[in-house]
Amino acid sequence: MDRDSQLELYGLVADRLKEAHAKVRTLQVPEGVRMALTRKLLVITAAAKHDLTYAARRLDQFMIELDSERFSADADQGRTEGTH
Repeated sequence: MDRDSQLELYGLVADRLKEAHAKVRTLQVPEGVRMALTRKLLVITAAAKHDLTYAARRLDQFMIELDSERFSADADQGRTEGTH
């Protein structure tokens, strides 16, 4: 990946992380669910420092789950995904 496309991807991931954090903050869910979702976002943020392409894929999947509200069962039980 050349430098320009790397910078473009970095900007895209940063913007999507901001969007994801805003969505999580406004969800009407129990605090434990919100905390679990926030932890997942922090894992994705940390991954972006080491493997931006991987973090972008993880963030895409997270946003799909968030938009479809498929997060409840995992987050209620306090499960979070580890880094790759």
